[in-house]
Amino acid sequence: MSIQPDHWIKKMAKDQNMIEPFEERLVRNGKVSYGLSSYGYDLRVADEFKIFTNVHSAVVDPKQFDEKSFVDVKGKGHVLIPPNSFALTRSLEYLRIPKNVLGLCIGKSTYARCGIIVNVTPLQPEWEGSLIIEISNTTPLPAKIYAGEGIAEILFFQAEEHPEKTYKELSGIYSHQKSIVLPKV
Repeated sequence: MSIQPDHWIKKMAKDQNMIEPFEERLVRNGKVSYGLSSYGYDLRVADEFKIFTNVHSAVVDPKQFDEKSFVDVKGKGHVLIPPNSFALTRSLEYLRIPKNVLGLCIGKSTYARCGIIVNVTPLQPEWEGSLIIEISNTTPLPAKIYAGEGIAEILFFQAEEHPEKTYKELSGIYSHQKSIVLPKV
C-alpha cells in the first residue's frame, strides 16, 4: 500500500468523481486552507453543526443515542464550540472511495495549534458520502470554526489488490450520507 501524490488524486477526482466539488489547488486567501495538497486533499466544513449540550442531562450511549444531546446550528459563517465540548459536522465535499483505496483523515495544524482536535474514522474502500467530522474543543475558551473553510486533510493510500470485502459489501450503514448522521449499531 502506498500513499498517493497530488497528480493521482487529481486524476481520480476527474475520472471517478472521487471528490465533489473538487478544488485543484490549495486555496488560502485569508481562509483556513482547503483543496489539493502535495499528498492529500484538505476538506471544507459544511454550514451545519450539531453542538453537544447537557441541557437535558442525556447519557451519551452509542447504542441508544439521544438527539437531545445536541443543539442544531445551520447557515452561519461560523460556529462557536463551547469550552471542553465538541460538535459534529460534515464535509462540504462528497467522497467516493475506490475499491483499492483507503483514506485516512487527520486534523489541520491551524486548528490543532488552537487546541481543537478533529476526529474521523478511516474512509474504507467503496465507502461514499459526506464525511462526518467530530470537532473537539479541548480549551477552557469557546472555539470558532469557520464554515466553508478547511478542517481536515485526507491522505489516500492505494493497495496493489482489492480487499476481499469492501465497506459496501460488509454493511454500508454510513454510506451515502449527505447530512450529519448520528451513531447507528
